Amino acid sequence: MYEKKPWLRYYNSYTPEFIDYPKKTIYEVVYDAYVKNPNGIAYDFLDYTSTYREFLNDINRFANALYALGVRKGDRITICMPNCPQALICFYAANKIGGVTSMIHPLSPPKELKFYLNLSKSKYAITLDAFYNNFKDIMDDTSIEKLILAKIMDYLPPLKKIGFRLTTGRKIKKVPFSSKIYWWNDLMKTDYPQAENTEIGSDELAVILYSGGTTGVPKGIELSNYNLNCLSMQAIAQGPIVEEDSILSILPIFHGFGLGVCVHTFFINGSKCILVPKFSADTVLDLIKTKRPRYIAGVPTLYAALSRNPNISKIDFSCIKGAFCGGDRLPHEVKLEFENAVAKSGIKIVLREGYGLTESVSGIAIMPQDTYRQGSVGIPLSDTMVKIVKLGTFEEALPGMDGEICISGPTLMIGYLDNPQETEKTIKIHPDGLKWLHTGDLGSMDPDGFIYFKQRLKRIIVSSGMNVYPSQIEDVLDSHPAVAFSCAIGVPHPHKMASVKAFVSLKDSSKESKELAKELIKYCHEHLIKWSCPEEIEFRKELPLTLIGKVAYGILEKEELERRKNLEMDKIPKGDIFPEQTIDISCSSSLGLPDNP
Repeated sequence: MYEKKPWLRYYNSYTPEFIDYPKKTIYEVVYDAYVKNPNGIAYDFLDYTSTYREFLNDINRFANALYALGVRKGDRITICMPNCPQALICFYAANKIGGVTSMIHPLSPPKELKFYLNLSKSKYAITLDAFYNNFKDIMDDTSIEKLILAKIMDYLPPLKKIGFRLTTGRKIKKVPFSSKIYWWNDLMKTDYPQAENTEIGSDELAVILYSGGTTGVPKGIELSNYNLNCLSMQAIAQGPIVEEDSILSILPIFHGFGLGVCVHTFFINGSKCILVPKFSADTVLDLIKTKRPRYIAGVPTLYAALSRNPNISKIDFSCIKGAFCGGDRLPHEVKLEFENAVAKSGIKIVLREGYGLTESVSGIAIMPQDTYRQGSVGIPLSDTMVKIVKLGTFEEALPGMDGEICISGPTLMIGYLDNPQETEKTIKIHPDGLKWLHTGDLGSMDPDGFIYFKQRLKRIIVSSGMNVYPSQIEDVLDSHPAVAFSCAIGVPHPHKMASVKAFVSLKDSSKESKELAKELIKYCHEHLIKWSCPEEIEFRKELPLTLIGKVAYGILEKEELERRKNLEMDKIPKGDIFPEQTIDISCSSSLGLPDNP
């Protein structure tokens, strides 16, 4: 069915089936944007703005500095920073001279830092002075030769710079002298010789991103210049995005969605990025009010937080041209809640869900602007083929049948970093001669080409020989008026092999009770087949989240296994519908939304 591309009839008039992609580096396409729009604003960072002319000048100066420090083609440079100018300048400067950037979370603890630095074999790294303590004790156990430190106030307007220095800046510990440490301002103020021209192919490695590592060891994902440029041009074709447009760049740059869509897409178009280094619902609403962005993109937890913020009714959303959601399952209730909250101000915004994975940079499918199908994550982007294959085969499943989602297109990763075995398991040549990425996701496709994501295959729970899909349980629980978010996991059971336990975060935590837990289980029995219903409910003030704001089911699974280690098997519930002894209303708190979602 995929060869007929039934989804094409749902493309907008401005969305082409095929796109002519440039054979250029990510630096070169941003340079092209500068040539076309030199006086346009490239980014706004806490009221500090930079034109494309200034942006390119900074990129070129820092490229010369990196070259003077010894960076050559293929050298790895770890960027451990929030969404700030220095991170973006370094990203493109490194690319100009052939360096490969490795993007990691700025709040990574020392143990994780060491893992990422060694996996990427980084010889250089850049971070903020505020995060230096995480580096100081592990640098000798890595290949890092030079560490560049920047200050957040380097790119703040004068008054904010003074305010920062008098408040947060005073709390940052002084960094001791080290021959390995170089300061951003010193490098940028020095007139280094022009870096030698380096020949770089568009298909060569540009950046390393990392899989979530929620249930295992994170893998490095190698992405080429071509991968990023293709994704960005596909995104532009969905808008359409024009030079005058801007986006709230909330999602972090260590994530494919944040880097590929919320930053690179707008830079190659000569448009503006409004950089958000730290997320809060109040901050986002204030930025919509004052900066008037045309686009906003985020994960479901972001939209849920906005919808439930009492200040949302005071905001004029008429500036928003497009709102996109990805990175995790979007509960239908969260979509409606956000759209209805905005509609109260007289504005209609359609929250468009997408689907993708870092192995394809970011999104490969998006819901059409004018067509919505509940439960679907949309249709394939330009030049992207999607098919559903029967599990363990290359054979395409019939429309409506479940199978593994497979992707073919120009954004497919080069491979997993130093892991050819995993690469071979994931990217395979099918009988049609095309290279296909096996996503590890269970899903289906309807006759019109709309994709339905069901579940990560590794999350499927087998109970009494029956497949149970946590996402179906979560959809039902999330539809209950009292529930904000939920997460279902499988737990050991002496007779069924596994049973279902659900963790629930309520809209009003004061409503937590055994009675409500029973009501939620009963509610599931009214909407789900018997073997899919949870036998246990545990309330949490907040559910643990990954670094980008997804519900971290792996953490819950690990916590539950640890808790049950010392339990005797005969004390595990044996199938009662409302076993009070299994209803945990301790409401233990867990991780909140991270500083950078």
